[in-house]
Amino acid sequence: MRLNDPLVTSFIYDNEEYDIDLSFDTVLDVYDVLDMKHLRDYEKARMCLSLLLDDQEYEHSETINLWNYIYLNFIHVESKEIVKKDLLGNPIPTPKEEKERVIDFEQDANYIYASFMQAYGINLIEQQGKMHWKEFLALLDGLPSNTRMKEIIKIRTWKPSKHDSSEYKEQMKELQEFYALDDI
Repeated sequence: MRLNDPLVTSFIYDNEEYDIDLSFDTVLDVYDVLDMKHLRDYEKARMCLSLLLDDQEYEHSETINLWNYIYLNFIHVESKEIVKKDLLGNPIPTPKEEKERVIDFEQDANYIYASFMQAYGINLIEQQGKMHWKEFLALLDGLPSNTRMKEIIKIRTWKPSKHDSSEYKEQMKELQEFYALDDI
């Protein structure tokens, strides 16, 4: 997201212009389709294009290529990686760690909704079809620490330290179990 660029509502791919619906609720529907285990990748791509663009039929290879372009350029959320450097400013190689999942849009829907109301006075139900995916992600990322969603993320990412009392450690472990994300 760049503040001096308009939010994407159309794009040009292979010399053709496409209108695209990147409202947050549509993108969440796309993620629901991507989670459907019984569908083949091509079927998922076709359904996602139908949600985002229109009901037009595309050739098989065109469907896959267009979907990959849209996913990589407009939908995929890349996590920020901090690059550590040595004294000379050279990057220090670090082993790749799998990023811990701390939020699930479906499982945490109530907490996200409540946090947006608390922090911004935004009713996400009323914003369906209006709020752009990038706006939604920016507001989600910027939620204050006193919102329910941020508190839950803090619980999920908590690691015990030697300064924590045994009672606090036990309480946090219970909270982590209570707020644990379902396995994918």
